[in-house]
Amino acid sequence: MELTQTLQKERIVTRDFLLLCTANFFIFFGFQMTLPTIPIFVKELGGSDQLVGMVVGIFALSALVARAFVGKILETKGRKIVFVFGLCLFVLTIGSYAIIESIVLLFLFRVLQGIGFACSGTAAGTVASDLIPASRRGEGMSLYALGANFALAIAPMIALTLAEVIPVHLIFLFCALSGVIALVLTLQIKYKKIDPIAAQTLQSQKRVFFEKAAWKPSLLMIFITFTFGGMASFLPLYTDEKGIAGIKLFFTVYAISLLATRFFAGKIYDRKGIKYIFVPGAILIMAAMLLLAWLPNEFVLLLAAALYGLGFGSVQPGLQAWAISLVSPNRRGLATATFFAAFDLGVGLGAVLFGQISHYFGYQKIYEASLVSIFISLILFHYFTRDSKVELVK
Repeated sequence: MELTQTLQKERIVTRDFLLLCTANFFIFFGFQMTLPTIPIFVKELGGSDQLVGMVVGIFALSALVARAFVGKILETKGRKIVFVFGLCLFVLTIGSYAIIESIVLLFLFRVLQGIGFACSGTAAGTVASDLIPASRRGEGMSLYALGANFALAIAPMIALTLAEVIPVHLIFLFCALSGVIALVLTLQIKYKKIDPIAAQTLQSQKRVFFEKAAWKPSLLMIFITFTFGGMASFLPLYTDEKGIAGIKLFFTVYAISLLATRFFAGKIYDRKGIKYIFVPGAILIMAAMLLLAWLPNEFVLLLAAALYGLGFGSVQPGLQAWAISLVSPNRRGLATATFFAAFDLGVGLGAVLFGQISHYFGYQKIYEASLVSIFISLILFHYFTRDSKVELVK
């Protein structure tokens, strides 16, 4: 009874939370429109499958390097300055794709875009953790992710539809406009003030880049997002090779499944813990990879989308909430940076490695290799939790 009353008093949805979620939608709308179009753009510039993987991978790896510094800056200089800087850089770089005609320049701007995305994404996640009550962190993080999930439901389909009627490079102007809208919304948020004493202490620690306490959920995230690099980067090319329609619907079904998890996964995490989220979610992702490796028709493609969405939608916010719960409030920026650095590393390594695999062995082998990655994550999770119950540290 007492717990129920506490949950009712601690509101998740506030003015600032709504502004943040809406801004997050437009950030990811601009980003998700690039998922199916970047591979096409690279091909139009004369690139190979290997270069597709490298272009995707360099974005993620540059974001990874940037997050090594972003977490500390968030705690010493404040959330707003990092958020605004990241969005400005994101808008300028993604808009530049409309005028470049060289893969070399594309590589350069992908590096800068990765830095901008790391700054804005880490800042947004940290602000979300500031706004969400600790007792409802799993549920709140799931609700926060709705904006990104809804963007995924419509952005790739819109991008692929636009690609049929206008040159691919012009689509990136729409991506930049989406970033501008996010920037305007971001400026309306009231940000938490940093603790000057904690900031000064952290500033004096020269070699602090990541949060050690968050290493377990972050390591698991690497193996989970490893699969995402193959799905997002090469699936449009894979389905085209096999002559299977439905790639537009794939991203929509995937995103709808993600959305569905937001209404139950976070609550399960808050009440029962990460064990009841991670294992079922990882098994669903494995099932999706098996189906994609097989892929005989459109129905199987869409079924894989649904399973992947349910799995990834459960695992990702659960691991993020776990990472944040392991640290004190004045180190949430570092924990968020650590977690998303792991996210970037998984995507980047996956994209680069899968580019090589697809070149030498074909697209199908990408999804077979993904099975190994998820299996490793399950073994590690069992190892991390075998001796004691994983408790939430508020």
